[in-house]
Amino acid sequence: MKKPISNLFMSTLLAVLMSSSQVYAQDKSIVVSSTTSTEQSGLFEFILPTFKMKTGINVKVVAVGTGQALDIGRRGDADVVFVHDKPAEEIFVQEGYSTKRNEVMYNDFVLIGPKSDPAKVGGGKDIQIAFQKVAAAQAPFVSRGDKSGTHAAELRYWKSAGITVAPGSSWYKETGSGMGPALNTASAMNAYVLADRATWLSFKNRGDLTILVQGDPKLFNQYGVMLVNPAKFPHVKKAEGQAFIDWLISKNGQDVIASYQIGGEQLFFPNANK
Repeated sequence: MKKPISNLFMSTLLAVLMSSSQVYAQDKSIVVSSTTSTEQSGLFEFILPTFKMKTGINVKVVAVGTGQALDIGRRGDADVVFVHDKPAEEIFVQEGYSTKRNEVMYNDFVLIGPKSDPAKVGGGKDIQIAFQKVAAAQAPFVSRGDKSGTHAAELRYWKSAGITVAPGSSWYKETGSGMGPALNTASAMNAYVLADRATWLSFKNRGDLTILVQGDPKLFNQYGVMLVNPAKFPHVKKAEGQAFIDWLISKNGQDVIASYQIGGEQLFFPNANK
């Protein structure tokens, strides 16, 4: 004969089920595909706890090159795309994968190289001249080669310098990797490399590398954020994704971004709605 289930057991089971249901209902999260510079610089680790505290929304970041991040959005595998290649972002919107691009912040690119500076580019502010000198000297140069925003900028600088770099050249090495690994390779090779300033400031394995060229207006590096179009992908978490974008461009979000520093130096400069 089966024993009857006690009222106490049933009450306990009901309480557990209700508690689990409440936790599940409160578990709000989004996927953000973003560039490696925002992740490797430590920005997300710094800003996301504040966002979660205010909204209860968890943010899972997939950090890859900008080209890959946009492709993730094109497949509908992210709710938000946060990258730094304005021409490519505008194409993303034109193709209908988002309906609006929002500017968030900026910093700049810098040309890193060995202190010995075999191409003699140090102290200059013209990135085109610097690239011409590196090519003329056939000094070792590390390229990300990963279709990232930084890689896209590097290719623009080679083109504007009138230089055609053949992949496989003895002095030009493509890593197909993020900014951190590319900097590690440059450090090991004592080579030149284009980097975003934020990742460079957070990079520890500098070896004999230093900033050699900076300050050229062409080195300006703008970041934008977009909600993946829910009309194309109904599973996109529109409300939560838009909440993240709205917070990034709000005064509070912009202030948090501006307060992120390493060694007393600000890494990103907010410019939403400007």
